[in-house]
Amino acid sequence: MLQTTAYQQLVRNLEYLKLKQMVTHLNEVIDFSIHNQLSFLDTLVKLSNYEIDVREQNMIHAMVKVGAFPHRKELDDFDFAFQPSVNKQQILDFATLRFIEGNENIVFLGPSGVGKTHLATSIGITAAKKRTSTYFIKCHDLIQNLKRAKLENRLEARLKHYTSYKLLLIDEIGYLPIEPEDAKLFFQLIDMRYEKRSTIFTTNVNFRAWDEVFREPKLANAILDRILHHATVVTIVGESYRLKNHLAQNEE
Repeated sequence: MLQTTAYQQLVRNLEYLKLKQMVTHLNEVIDFSIHNQLSFLDTLVKLSNYEIDVREQNMIHAMVKVGAFPHRKELDDFDFAFQPSVNKQQILDFATLRFIEGNENIVFLGPSGVGKTHLATSIGITAAKKRTSTYFIKCHDLIQNLKRAKLENRLEARLKHYTSYKLLLIDEIGYLPIEPEDAKLFFQLIDMRYEKRSTIFTTNVNFRAWDEVFREPKLANAILDRILHHATVVTIVGESYRLKNHLAQNEE
């Protein structure tokens, strides 16, 4: 019976521990270590880094996937030249996630197609990549989920679920009218997140008209008060990206 070498035993141990990257790069690191006369500790660090790097990438991928973003457009994909009303440095500052540390909100306000969702999503993806729990949802879908939870007597659990995210993105406030009873559900979530979590909102409706969206002026004011108290409002005035792309296709 052949005696198991230390190398073979090490491979078996790494495989047993499911350290796949360390197994894959073992020979490479051993050769590098011998050639460069690395110490045992330096060799072990180099080998374990392969495992950590892949796990970090897998974790980032999982965080982005959990975020349920509508697309994977990032800040590098945004055409700031086409939308000069947007302060690029301000957006880049948002990407540092400094606003999350202060539990502050961001509101992107502007007509349809100007890039509100793109910017909100880009910041959300940046947060998810930095392992910040992030979730994207359209306002209509959010309210429908809360209504369903209320009917099933699990509203509190659903509110806690949405409150748990360090960054929540609520898209398209005002595109569809909200019934007073539904507005109360929305208010409960906003109130639970108030000064505890950060939220990014996109809307095409001027704040003065939110009482028309929520059908109840007092409730609309209460919602706005909590959203805007610690918020930066980014007003985008410009042409629609979708219209720009449509015109470009017709010119070809």
